[in-house]
Amino acid sequence: MKEFLQKLVTEWWGITAIVVLALALWLLLSALFYRQFFKRFYDIVISGTVLLIISPILLLFILIGWIKMKGNPFFVQLRPGKKRRNGKERIFKLIKFRTMTNERGADGELLPDEQRLIKYGQWLRSTSVDELPSLINIFLGHLSIVGPRPQLVRDMTFMTKEQRERHNVRPGLTGLAQVNGRNNITWERKFEYDLEYIGGISLFGDIKIILKTVGKVLKKSDTVREGTVSDIDLGDYLLQEGKVTKEEYDLRQETAKEILRSK
Repeated sequence: MKEFLQKLVTEWWGITAIVVLALALWLLLSALFYRQFFKRFYDIVISGTVLLIISPILLLFILIGWIKMKGNPFFVQLRPGKKRRNGKERIFKLIKFRTMTNERGADGELLPDEQRLIKYGQWLRSTSVDELPSLINIFLGHLSIVGPRPQLVRDMTFMTKEQRERHNVRPGLTGLAQVNGRNNITWERKFEYDLEYIGGISLFGDIKIILKTVGKVLKKSDTVREGTVSDIDLGDYLLQEGKVTKEEYDLRQETAKEILRSK
């Protein structure tokens, strides 16, 4: 037995067997305790590693963005995240590269989206390069690599109690809804996918979503709803479909403004 153990740690076949066994054990533990520990562990390791590797590229895009956008290249917006212990969503600052300029008309108001969305911004959106700074959110714990996509605060105020269960987990850079239509499916279907995801979070499920996301990015598909510059807000969609009254719409918009003012 002593001779066997010595060969096991010195011979190539023994070292290979130990490595394979260790990897298999790690994979098994990752699968068994993925939701409890390893999901966040992989978020930190992967986002931190990628940020270090692509830091020169990020610096280049910051410089290009500063020139193209005539100023701040970053787009920072408050979004609802995972619920705290008190049951209320944590509001965090989502970081992305800016895709629209801040040009204003003679009246001092921002120009329409289609006029402020320059070709460089369109390219950032179509390639999803605008999402790269969100790796910082993942590293800090605001986001996960995979999870329900974080919506606007004003969208949150229009969600039902059941739909807001999507905030029981960290939102994600990509998710089940994003690989099943993204902006080309209805809001209701998006939330159905979100609830389906949080009900069955798993290591292999997340790997599958990540691989599908890569395919979507390479094909540049489902980036915006057909015929629009950007997806319609949930409240506007519900009002348009007659699912909320104008009074309900105005009340929930005010609720969203109060949440934003308190941050």
